Amino acid sequence: MRRMLAVLALVASSFVVTSAASAASCANVKVVVDFTSFGGGVQTACTTVDPSSGIVALQNVKFVVGYVPRQPGFVCTINALPNPCNGAPTTAYWSYWHGTPGGTWTYSSSGAGSYNPAPGTVEGWSFGAGTAPSTTP
Repeated sequence: MRRMLAVLALVASSFVVTSAASAASCANVKVVVDFTSFGGGVQTACTTVDPSSGIVALQNVKFVVGYVPRQPGFVCTINALPNPCNGAPTTAYWSYWHGTPGGTWTYSSSGAGSYNPAPGTVEGWSFGAGTAPSTTP
């Protein structure tokens, strides 16, 4: 009986540690990238450090960013989509959004390279004509 209680206590303590680690994984900034325009899904990841910009947040969670040629800082591709870079016309580009968990999206009035997201917030990216990501923050 004691042995069984000891095993149950060990399992319970492992569960608590795992749960705490999972909850802490989004303590900084959550990044949401909506690939549905390309027939893909929505990918989310959480930074492990407080990023200094929206671009750094994307890169911290291993998304690869490409820029519009001759327009440094203007995101043209994320993970090589669209391929090739379409020059980001007003009809189809990577729009940049901010949110709070469970809240709504707000279109960014700042560029991703100059915006410093606060810990606990959500950064969103969606390809199209300026439509918000298809999930809640």
